[in-house]
Amino acid sequence: MKKITSFLLIAITSHTICAQSFIQAYKDRADAVSQTDIITNLQAFAGLGVKKTGTQANVDAFNWIKNKYLSYGYSASQISEDTFPYGNTTSKNLIITKTGTVYPDKYVIICGHFDSITGTGVNDNGSGTSIILEAARILRTIPTEYSIKFIHFSGEEQGLVGSSHYVNNVVYQGNSRVLDIKLVFNLDQVGGVMGNTNNTVYCDEDMAGLPGNNIASATVTQELRNCTALYSTLLTEVDPAEDTDYIPFEERGEVITGFFERIRSTYPHTVNDTFANTDPEYIYKIGKAAVGALQHFAVAATQTLGTQEPISKNSLESIKIYPNPAKDFISIEFPDSKIKNFSFEITDFEGRSIFKTDNNSKVNISGLKNGAYVGIIKTGDQTVVRKIIIAR
Repeated sequence: MKKITSFLLIAITSHTICAQSFIQAYKDRADAVSQTDIITNLQAFAGLGVKKTGTQANVDAFNWIKNKYLSYGYSASQISEDTFPYGNTTSKNLIITKTGTVYPDKYVIICGHFDSITGTGVNDNGSGTSIILEAARILRTIPTEYSIKFIHFSGEEQGLVGSSHYVNNVVYQGNSRVLDIKLVFNLDQVGGVMGNTNNTVYCDEDMAGLPGNNIASATVTQELRNCTALYSTLLTEVDPAEDTDYIPFEERGEVITGFFERIRSTYPHTVNDTFANTDPEYIYKIGKAAVGALQHFAVAATQTLGTQEPISKNSLESIKIYPNPAKDFISIEFPDSKIKNFSFEITDFEGRSIFKTDNNSKVNISGLKNGAYVGIIKTGDQTVVRKIIIAR
């Protein structure tokens, strides 16, 4: 997580969006981001406990992320591990490589850390972890001109230990640059807080460090802002890059950018950095922006939907559950009015069922206590998961 500083705010203007063209195939893939996947991954991440570097929970989180890539269809040959010393033990960074078609030896890196401190770290940084996983799932079969490395760092909370080791032992060996990196795109603490007006994301720009990086970082950060406007509904402002996993890259001359939440949560680094204290819809929107931007940076294929294209895992992703927060009733609105047979279940964050009803589009929840819950809608073989707040 980045330390608090004074921020430079720059509003996006209409003429900058025109610097990049809208690409329908990029939008289709951005729209394939699944809010259900993000929520279920955040819950699983929370269930792994406090992932402090060097602990068993940290190892369990590493293995959980690795198994997610295998479940998406990435091969063992695409997955590598970077082990680094930490105290009297070791920890690992996880690296997944998707080879480019034109520039296989030049890399776009999308990264974020998975370790936490004190709490389960659902915002800092389960949020970034969940978005990187979604980007990897969606783009696995999509040709990109540049290679992509999806990297999950450990040791961030102890002072960028994992990313420093990777940069100084894998990217560089001594003074020799081993990996040719186009840019580094980092996601850290993008979870928001439910109840805030989470409609803006910070785009991180290198404004200090080595001066030779700054102009190139300003360029790619503007491109990130443009992509966010093109492929999501979020607004953007600029934030100085600092104290997260792109910094070791910056210190060796690499070009960096990243996402960070605009309204800063106070929960990270506490026991309250939980799923209940995040805004999954905000994470979902940042996920769409990230997938759009990653395609731009890696120059993804621009053909429209075809056999190689991702299809949203769930055609119900646009379902509406409102109001949220709710008081006494919740309404359910399907994108397809023909859907009549469905179930709606409310559970707590540990998965314990609290309430269930069938084929009821207006649900009376007056008997439930104030708080945060998980709403699960099932119809046929499809499932949609949403976070629900009850506040009276």
